[in-house]
Amino acid sequence: MTTSQTLFDSVGGEDVFDRIVHGFYTRMRSDDLIGPMYPSDDWEGAEDRLRMFLVQYWGGPRTYSEQRGHPRLRMRHMPFSIGEAERDRWLEIMSASLADISDEELPRPQREAMWNHMVQVADMLINRFDAQ
Repeated sequence: MTTSQTLFDSVGGEDVFDRIVHGFYTRMRSDDLIGPMYPSDDWEGAEDRLRMFLVQYWGGPRTYSEQRGHPRLRMRHMPFSIGEAERDRWLEIMSASLADISDEELPRPQREAMWNHMVQVADMLINRFDAQ
């Protein structure tokens, strides 16, 4: 990846993002902890929104903002009770979805950049602090 090349371009565009997000939602549908937070009648819409968000964040088309405006992640997730267990499960499922993609398709530097961002965002979305 060159300094002027986006992560989106460096992995060949949307296909990698499509596959990561599809793998994520395939797993999420059967998850007992955070799966119920997702709209059971709009799995495809949820999948589209995450894909569009990730594509835009990593330098691809700005479809997410064109269709939905500013991401406002904390506001959009506030209706859901998200503690450490929910964050950890989300990251576990995303980690498995990233692992579906080969190192040739998603080289280590790009994979690590994506993972580090996902951890940071997942931490930011915690809105329930359980007693220790």
